Amino acid sequence: MKLLVATRSRHKLAEIRALLSGVPGLELLDLDGAGVSEDPAEEALEPFDGFEENARSKAAHFRRLTGLPTVADDSGIEVDVLGGAPGVRSRRFGPLPEGTGREEQDHANNELLLDRIVLVDPACRTARYVCVAALDEGEGRVTTFRGTAEGRIVDAPRGSGGFGYDPLFLDPELGRTFAEISPAEKDARSHRGQTFRALATHLAVRFAAGEARSASRPEH
Repeated sequence: MKLLVATRSRHKLAEIRALLSGVPGLELLDLDGAGVSEDPAEEALEPFDGFEENARSKAAHFRRLTGLPTVADDSGIEVDVLGGAPGVRSRRFGPLPEGTGREEQDHANNELLLDRIVLVDPACRTARYVCVAALDEGEGRVTTFRGTAEGRIVDAPRGSGGFGYDPLFLDPELGRTFAEISPAEKDARSHRGQTFRALATHLAVRFAAGEARSASRPEH
């Protein structure tokens, strides 16, 4: 089975490839590999106030373009003291012009988040990462998967790994931010890890069922 992973983020793509690498018979394609050139109109694919709706929107768009089964995710960070913001607006939280590079945008997002909670007691800076992935196989067959990771926002960026809000997101059990742990540790604990492991299980069960049906058919 070919599966299109509909993201322009090289960081997300690397994490998703690792998380789905153990699914037998699965061939992953990225947007470049599927011949889908970047289009400014893609910025309008996340108009909703919910992660699931945005993930479904993106998956449906790229499945229609390519005809391939497509998985797309929407993810973000919810900070309790900010009423759940930035939430689905996480990627464009900091006010920078369109076309700004992802690393510059990440820096602006982190700066704005710290500015918004500078007077908040560290014990009250609870937050969670959320990820929802939508698998769109066409003909109305859409399956969604959701993962969350609970944590807390620290006073200043820590660590050089990860991306997005990882330098600010403290894993309470480890006592380290997502930017201070290894990619394998992050995959084991993160919102995206939970989501795409659930997808991997779903796909593996599907493949196993398909192989069983094929094996039970009489030979002619």
